[in-house]
Amino acid sequence: MTSLTRIHTIVMVALFAALIAAGALFSLPLGSVPFSLQPIFILLAGLCLGPRAGAAAVALYVAAGLAGLPVFVGGKSGLGVLLGPTGGFLIGFIGGGALAGLGGHGEKPVWLAITGLVLAIICIYACGVVGLVWSMQLTLFKAIAVGVVPFLPGEVIKAILAFVIWRFMLRRGLLRNGRLS
Repeated sequence: MTSLTRIHTIVMVALFAALIAAGALFSLPLGSVPFSLQPIFILLAGLCLGPRAGAAAVALYVAAGLAGLPVFVGGKSGLGVLLGPTGGFLIGFIGGGALAGLGGHGEKPVWLAITGLVLAIICIYACGVVGLVWSMQLTLFKAIAVGVVPFLPGEVIKAILAFVIWRFMLRRGLLRNGRLS
């Protein structure tokens, strides 16, 4: 990897971290877990950057929030958010960024990208449910009922949108081997 490639990767990781933060600005409160546009950018980060850089972009976003920047939904920040009802989702976002990147590069079949997106959503929500059970002392069934079921239709739409944007970028030559270059 050349120095220019490394610089480019660092810039793209920072750009996607900023896009994820921007996605937090567009949110609707739905009980303890808000609906936001962040997953679109998390999935795109994985698809466009690959698993390592995709996860790094999300980790940078989470680190910025933990450092005190008001990047979490509702302009929140700090360790209290990570230990609260949405903390599990924030942890799951990092794994989701990596999993979304598993199929989003090279000449791999489309079904692999779709599989990566499905696994990313499963990771995000599995971690989110664990966080809800832990932080709010909910039963597993109740955590799934309040933290997963109401959001699944929207997540499917967000995943489709991320996939369509990625494919558009791929067709327009904005990606090399399926990744931003």
